[in-house]
Formats: sequence, C-alpha cells, structure tokens
Amino acid sequence: MKNLFDFPKELLAELHAARHVTVLTGAGTSAESGVPTFRDAQTGLWAQYDPEELATPEAFQHNPKLVWDWYAWRRQLVARAEPNPGHYALVELEKLVPKFTLITQNVDSLHQRAGSSRVIELHGNISRIICSKERTVIQNWDDNNDCPRCPFCNNLLRPDVVWFGETLPPDALMAAYHAAQHCDVFLCIGTSGLVQPAASLPAAAIHNNIMTVEINPDTTPLSPHADYHLKTPSGRVLPALVTALKNYTP
Repeated sequence: MKNLFDFPKELLAELHAARHVTVLTGAGTSAESGVPTFRDAQTGLWAQYDPEELATPEAFQHNPKLVWDWYAWRRQLVARAEPNPGHYALVELEKLVPKFTLITQNVDSLHQRAGSSRVIELHGNISRIICSKERTVIQNWDDNNDCPRCPFCNNLLRPDVVWFGETLPPDALMAAYHAAQHCDVFLCIGTSGLVQPAASLPAAAIHNNIMTVEINPDTTPLSPHADYHLKTPSGRVLPALVTALKNYTP
C-alpha cells in the first residue's frame, strides 16, 4: 500500500533510533471513534447544564443523582465506541520501540481495548466506579437506589474520574512527567494544549531538547514550538507513520 504522506527523514530517523517514545493523547483521538468531547457531551437532556455543573465535587454533593445519571449516560456512549485506526497504530508503534509510554487525558479505555499496555490515565477512567469516601474500586452495586451506594460503607459511589477542583493522581502525574522528560521522541496527539497540568508535558519535553511532534488537524498553543506539526487527524496519519517507520532504512 502506497504511503500518501511524505514524512520528514529526520523524524523517521529519530523514531527509528529511539529507545523510548512517549505519547500524550487527548480528546481528538477519541472523537474519531465517535466519543463526544467533554463539552460536546452537553446534548439533548444535558444541553441545559454547564459541564462544571456536572463535574465538580460540589455538584456531586448538591445533586448526586444528576451527576451519576450524566456519567451513566456517558458510559453508555463509551461502551458503544470502538478503537479507531489511530488507537491500533499506537499499539503497533509500541512494538517497534524498546520502551513506550502512553499517557492519556481520555477516560474511555479505548487505548487499552485496542491493546496498548502501560497506559497512564491522567484523568481516571469513566468505566471504573469507586467509593466516594474510601476511593476503593467497586465492581458490583445495587442499581435500585437513585444513586448507588458502596456495599461496604454505604457512602455514595462515583466514577473514578478527576473533576474540576480535584488534583490529578500524584503517581500518574509523576510517572507522566518522568516519561516526558526522559524519552527520545515525544508525540502529542489530539489535545488542545489548554488543560493543565497535561499541557505542560510537551513543554517539559521541549525544555529537555527532546524531539516533539504534534499530531492535530488544528493549530494549538504547542504548534509553534513543536519540531513537527502534522495537521491531520491521528486516525489517518498514525497508521501511515507506522508503515513508513517499518519501511525505513537508515
């Protein structure tokens, strides 16, 4: 199959020689699978709400059923989605380098479902349910309640995601920074570059003189600073990049 993309030789050479590749993915990666972005999920019955009314600890405390129902609806959307060619291309890329770290801002498990390992979830996982007090993962609960409660301590259950006003999991954030600062090539894929602290990860790579590649059809705050900006959806360009890498000869 002919590769329709003419990738810079320097990029292919760096990827071919890389011992460690770190990738950061954002909402654009999942949008190609039909998963609505956070704000695009404000449709239908949910259009009347601001996202911050549904994704804060205060909102959950004030109206837990409303928040639970919104996330239950979003879980259904995620469950129907399938990994796209970009997800599968990252699985193939992982096989081509000795060390591969995948950091994601997405909460939909599509990377894991595609076959990626060593995924660092910065913002949690919408399919994982935890006790709102003990933070333990709960596998089964009674759906007869308006808002399900922990079968062990009777506190409310909630999705294991990071809400506005909450801090990111410290271990995940530390691992993400370490991977961004100690890789050979950093790929930033489908993210707006506006959400902190994830937006500072490519900056950390650039600060350490690591080749940084942005894959995004839109221009972002990162674009002027990246070594390369591939302005194409990841579902199209990533499979082509992997193919070019497999066929590359120094």
